[in-house]
Amino acid sequence: MIKEMVMANRSNAEEVLTLQLASYKVEAEIIGSYEIPPLKDTVSTLQYCGETFFGYYEADKLCGAISFKLDNGEMDIHRLIVHPSHFRRGIAQVLFTFIENAFEVETIKVATGSKNTPAIQFYKKNGFQFMNEITVNELLSLSFFQKKA
Repeated sequence: MIKEMVMANRSNAEEVLTLQLASYKVEAEIIGSYEIPPLKDTVSTLQYCGETFFGYYEADKLCGAISFKLDNGEMDIHRLIVHPSHFRRGIAQVLFTFIENAFEVETIKVATGSKNTPAIQFYKKNGFQFMNEITVNELLSLSFFQKKA
């Protein structure tokens, strides 16, 4: 089941933070850097991030989440996270398809670690085009993707 999660509700923010830390630790291992911003989030930063969140639940347990911001027909995906114990079960695809169909936008944008091959393959499979890459430091670079709706 997918449902919207209001981050002003502290228990929702706590639930997302627990999921996010578990998921992004795997990404950090893949890309070789633990200096990624999602690993520095707190309950408070999630509560005030201004993103819209949807969670994927199985038996009342949060297994995945997606968040984004909408601005003038453009959706910017900020997080697409799945708990490691639920990897490779199609949850990311279900969440992405849900928001893609639920909101009318002209463009969808997303960024991920340039070494995060599973994420890059996921976005390319879903019709995203590579736009550019930015080097953050010697260990971390980000790849930006875009999809016209």
